[in-house]
Amino acid sequence: MRLFVIIFVFISQTLFAQAKRESVLVETPVFTVMYSETLEQPLWIKYRSTNRPTNVNRGHMNFYKEKNVHTSDDADYKANIWDKGHGAPAATFSDDEVNLKQTFSYLNSIMQDQYLNRGEWRFLEEQERKWDDEEPLTVIIKTYFDNPAKRVPTGAAIPSHMEKHIHFEKSNKWKCYVFLNEKPKFKFTELEMLCSPEKHKLN
Repeated sequence: MRLFVIIFVFISQTLFAQAKRESVLVETPVFTVMYSETLEQPLWIKYRSTNRPTNVNRGHMNFYKEKNVHTSDDADYKANIWDKGHGAPAATFSDDEVNLKQTFSYLNSIMQDQYLNRGEWRFLEEQERKWDDEEPLTVIIKTYFDNPAKRVPTGAAIPSHMEKHIHFEKSNKWKCYVFLNEKPKFKFTELEMLCSPEKHKLN
């Protein structure tokens, strides 16, 4: 009887580990994310940029895994061109260490081409922090994937492109941008697209 119980528990745990969810909604004090365990990537991330003071720096802070959500991990980004791109930017939430650390959750990590992450994507984040001096922003990031999705050997899917939808809360205006997940050929100011209201909706 005892052997049967041990086998049953082992099989149950194995099946649970294999049952990855297509999407799971997670809310944190810093951002909200719809995460795909099957892709090991966020489907969308939403955050507010509100002119917080910069009181701490990232130092040697590293990304960390969550206990209850199957995400990408360090192995997915090792020895390749892909960066752990922040969705909700670390610099935007550097008002205290608790908020800053939350941006280093793998729930907030988008597999991005290193030149994009360190270039035009970062430059737009810097521009957001200038805009939020005047009024708060609500920012939505949407990630898109090929069908079937391209993956790194360790399993995480590689987004084909990302959209960023920025809502200026006081003036009720939107700015929208699209980024191919590759080394940028254009400045972010040249990547602005028409903001269709239906595209702002989150599933």
